[in-house]
Amino acid sequence: MQRKTFFMGIATGIVASAVALGTMNMASVVINAKDKTFTVTDKMNYIGSILEQNYVEEVDEGEMVEGAFRGMAASIGDPYTTYFTAEEMASFLEDIEGEFCGIGVTVIFDETANCLRVVSVMDGNPAQKAGILAGDYIISVDGEDMRGVDSDTVVSKMKGEAGTEVTVGVQRGEENLSFTMKRDTIEVQSVTGEMRQDGIAYLAISSFNSNTYQQFKKEYDALMAQNPKGLILDLRDNTGGVLEVANEIADTLVGEGTIVYTIDKEGNRQDYTSDANKIEIPLCVLVNGQSASASEVLSGAVQGNDCGTLVGTQTFGKGLVQQTFGLPDGSALKVTVQKYYTPDDVCIQGVGLTPDVVVELPGGLISPQLLAEGQTDTQLEKAAEVILEQAK
Repeated sequence: MQRKTFFMGIATGIVASAVALGTMNMASVVINAKDKTFTVTDKMNYIGSILEQNYVEEVDEGEMVEGAFRGMAASIGDPYTTYFTAEEMASFLEDIEGEFCGIGVTVIFDETANCLRVVSVMDGNPAQKAGILAGDYIISVDGEDMRGVDSDTVVSKMKGEAGTEVTVGVQRGEENLSFTMKRDTIEVQSVTGEMRQDGIAYLAISSFNSNTYQQFKKEYDALMAQNPKGLILDLRDNTGGVLEVANEIADTLVGEGTIVYTIDKEGNRQDYTSDANKIEIPLCVLVNGQSASASEVLSGAVQGNDCGTLVGTQTFGKGLVQQTFGLPDGSALKVTVQKYYTPDDVCIQGVGLTPDVVVELPGGLISPQLLAEGQTDTQLEKAAEVILEQAK
């Protein structure tokens, strides 16, 4: 049995260690005080029998059992605590490794809309070719209503073998649209970089996968070799990923100090710290309402250690840590096990980080991906302005 540690968002990397997972003795739990022999197991069997014998259509016993497990996790009332079938778990791990078969979107659960919102669309992949846009709300997959369904389940339904078709229904403004596309192998390049004409290095991280640090270090070293005036690190629309990867990147930038610390239900504290090495040129980090989880860890480390300037809008506010508990049949439970705190001793759950310089995009757009041709990325240009002023 394996335990893996994740910050969830767009999911996350893996740190595995052996654990013992306690089990409930169902046969010993009494359901009804009037009948001391009527246990949880009896009740589940009884309900299953009633459904199989009386429901108007055929009942899939396997689906019914999986639904019971899913319901146990859902009863916690935490959208990040979920049950994975073996197939869903395999798909989840594919994401973490940076390669999977799907449609090529990054999503986050929008509690107000009660469904997933597309926060980015990967270039050259099926979703982009079909016409799905950042900001679309996913309301169905293959005709099945996805409103109110947890993000892991929806994402798993959009994945599948390369070449197979999937139909995704979205809400865009007042319109409901449907897009049919063939799944493909998605090679996730989570880091891109360039040297701007003004002499400022620009790095964008779209997610924190197992291979993201290696991609970051390659781009970072190449840019630093060109002696830039400063660095803009773009974490907008990055919904998170692996805690350890975010910590590695923070360690490159922030210098000696606390990156983040976590506290579990027993009050146990775990600190993640950085060594003395740090970036020696002005640093700006771009954030927005889709910057979540591991993105907020990295942003909070920069802000809390006074080694850079946050520019943009309020971040998402996911201050929780999940672990996966593998089960013998390949299925798993993903459970929220800790809260995390910034170097300023703040848990940002439900609140987010406030940028040092608050800047909206034109027209109040939520994502730079929604900018029309010719529109100015006001957040990016403000970050460049801050760096040039500091570099004088």
